[in-house]
Amino acid sequence: MNINVTGGSLEQNEIDAYIEYGKNKYPERQITAMDINIDNDFVDLKFYFRPVKFERIRRITGYLVGTTDRFNDAKKAEVQQRVKHSLS
Repeated sequence: MNINVTGGSLEQNEIDAYIEYGKNKYPERQITAMDINIDNDFVDLKFYFRPVKFERIRRITGYLVGTTDRFNDAKKAEVQQRVKHSLS
């Protein structure tokens, strides 16, 4: 994990405490880097996370699907014959 401290210096145990704080605050995310900005008695933290895998879900022929690979031949034909509307 890349840690960047600006505006002053911190001891390693303080940095470790901020890392632990981030892990507890965002348990479902993986922190890859952190900026710590010291401003007198205040500390600003900025966390950077590993990108989350994303699967596109679409409504096709009345079903919410990610892919059409499990559609039967009739549904695949319906997908090919549908009229696509643009948002412009």
